[in-house]
Amino acid sequence: MKNIAVLFVLIVSLLSSACSLSSGTVSLDKKKVVFIGDSITHGGRYVSYIEYYLQKNKPEVSYDIISVGLGSETVSGLSEDNHPFPRPCVHTRLDNILRETKPEVLFACYGMNDGIYHPQSPERFQAYKDGYDKLIAKAKSYGVKQLVLLTPPPYDSVPIKKKTIEKGDFSYKTPYVNYNDVLSDYASYLMSLDRDGVTVVDLNGPMVKYVEEKRKSDPAFTLSRDGIHPGSEGHLLMAQTVLKGIGCTFDSVQPSAVEKIDGDEFFKLINKKRSKRSNGWLSYIGYTRGKVVKKDSVKEVEEEVAKLQQEADFHRKKK
Repeated sequence: MKNIAVLFVLIVSLLSSACSLSSGTVSLDKKKVVFIGDSITHGGRYVSYIEYYLQKNKPEVSYDIISVGLGSETVSGLSEDNHPFPRPCVHTRLDNILRETKPEVLFACYGMNDGIYHPQSPERFQAYKDGYDKLIAKAKSYGVKQLVLLTPPPYDSVPIKKKTIEKGDFSYKTPYVNYNDVLSDYASYLMSLDRDGVTVVDLNGPMVKYVEEKRKSDPAFTLSRDGIHPGSEGHLLMAQTVLKGIGCTFDSVQPSAVEKIDGDEFFKLINKKRSKRSNGWLSYIGYTRGKVVKKDSVKEVEEEVAKLQQEADFHRKKK
């Protein structure tokens, strides 16, 4: 037990003292920051880890972060014929997101659903490009100062190899076995963009390399048991990659040590706050995902969020 306690203190110490944003390319300090994306961003644990790192490092700085990812969503507007409902497209709610949240910094992470689990095609690839062009233009029209595009996390066929196919009727039920080739194309496209006010952070490449390295000793290793949604280890790797990509340098801990961070009461409160705020704002902004969801206010949610932040501040000061 003593060794575990020492290791925990070491990890928390690394997270709280090693991150420096002084030379960052994208500062989140005292900014309204909004994350949009599909179910991976709706799950949002990587957003919680990002805020945890930031608050540990700069407790004197206020961070205003809202995550409003939506499950099944695309930037391309594409959907499989056999999907239970037409996949939602971010462009149907983007005006509401930008108008209601007024972000200064906007993060966007799309791609996993945009190829609709088919092999690559020129038409689907163009829909993805057009969707991001439209998103960038819309964000700038609302005064977003900095847009950060995150390439899609990788699709992993290894843990779901029994349901993947090489030919036939492709969909989320029977995905293309080499679907990450499609996501890699999307990542390469985003990385090639050179637009004013746009920063691109590659998640796909580093996460693929991490898995490949792990599989040298454990062939069954995966970051996503369903091939799509990263677990906590994957989300921590995402968070560290994003922070490095925007210019935050720190002595990172191994993502495999994630359970120690998850056990920190401060992180638990940050994660709870992020989840509650995310769901409240998601419903307030409104969306259609099989059915229409729209609430009238986020006042009560924001009051609860403020209380959770106060409680988190109390636990941070105890460390």
